[in-house]
Amino acid sequence: MMALKMHGALSSAELGSKLATTGEAARQQLARLAEEGLVASASEARGVGRPTQRWSLTAAAQSRFPDTHAALTVQLLDIVRTSLGEAALETLISVREAETHTAYHSVIAADLPLRDKVAALADLRSAEGYMAGWSEEPDGTLVLVENHCPICAAATACQGFCRAELDVFRSILGSEATIQRTEHIVSGGRRCTYSIRKTDA
Repeated sequence: MMALKMHGALSSAELGSKLATTGEAARQQLARLAEEGLVASASEARGVGRPTQRWSLTAAAQSRFPDTHAALTVQLLDIVRTSLGEAALETLISVREAETHTAYHSVIAADLPLRDKVAALADLRSAEGYMAGWSEEPDGTLVLVENHCPICAAATACQGFCRAELDVFRSILGSEATIQRTEHIVSGGRRCTYSIRKTDA
């Protein structure tokens, strides 16, 4: 389940390779998980020959990953919104954004090369439960990926959190970079993905 969470849909052979076992052993594990309703397969045609079965996590499996006190968080946000108003909710988001920026800035120096900033940001996000990683595309684009959102319930209830996090990323990476979210868990994506390019590229 962790491998599927981190890498998305995989065939049994691909999963076996990532787990350092055989495709058949992985298929047997997938069959057991399917019986529990935790994974599902879909056929993918690739040229001639039989379609490939690719496996992915179900919604039931996604719920197995931590979502920090989801119900309580959503309830508290609703109380703030209904009792104190949208302005109070925006204040809450702004304070969290400022604290996050301060924490990240204390670790990620402004004069670091862009790659180092992205790597450090991925490390920080992973430590917070986002299961983050990064890579570099052939054209030099840096890609920051978050395979999990530990505040997904809060972000769904109030997408101001997502906006604020993107603003923090932009501030930490500085004017030398442009960043765009290309996948979004709250919008139905499997993960959150950010495309980062140098502004002078």
